[in-house]
Parts: sequence; structure tokens; C-alpha cells
Amino acid sequence: MRGFVWRWVLNAVALYATSFIINGIHIRGIGAAVVAALVWGLVNAVIRPVINILTLPVNILTVGLFSLVVNGFLLWLVAGVVNGFVVDGILVGILGAIVLSVFSSILSAVIGDK
Repeated sequence: MRGFVWRWVLNAVALYATSFIINGIHIRGIGAAVVAALVWGLVNAVIRPVINILTLPVNILTVGLFSLVVNGFLLWLVAGVVNGFVVDGILVGILGAIVLSVFSSILSAVIGDK
């Protein structure tokens, strides 16, 4: 349970930091970032595996680059569900998903798995 909470907090911090880097991503406070991080985690755990299976042929043809599009779409989808979290478009979502992944990786490496 503690690992889940740490991952949730790290994703909220990474999401909030991403909103400062990418102009098309807007978060109206830390509360929206925390809720968005929770929804992002649920989407990654439930919806992403299904979409990855459905898009497997395209992913193979593009040598995995289509995963960037899937991640951007999922981030854009989360923004559509969470109040106070806005992603201006799918291209902004793709760029935001890349930056979010980098921030999450850095934070996980610095803090470590708890």
C-alpha cells in the first residue's frame, strides 16, 4: 500500500512539473494534480493494456513509436475527465506524455522505490 501512495505522489509531482514545461497543459492547483495522477494511474493499469493489445500490429510496424500516440491520447483522455486539468490537444498530449515519463523516471530514480 505504501508503494502505491509513493507512486501516486510521484506522479502528481511529475504531472505538476510537466504543466510548467509544456505550454498546452494546465493544472489549477495541487488538488487537481493529485486527482489527475490518481486517474492517470488507473488508466495506465486498466485501459492501457487493452489498448496496447489492440494496437499491437501498428506498434510492431512503427517499431513501438505508436506507443507515444497511445500515451498522448490517454493523457488527453484523463484531462477530459478531471476538472482543473486541461490538455489543449492530442499533439500537446503526446509531448506531455513524453515529458511526464521523463519526470516520473527521474523522480523514481532519485527517491527510489519505497
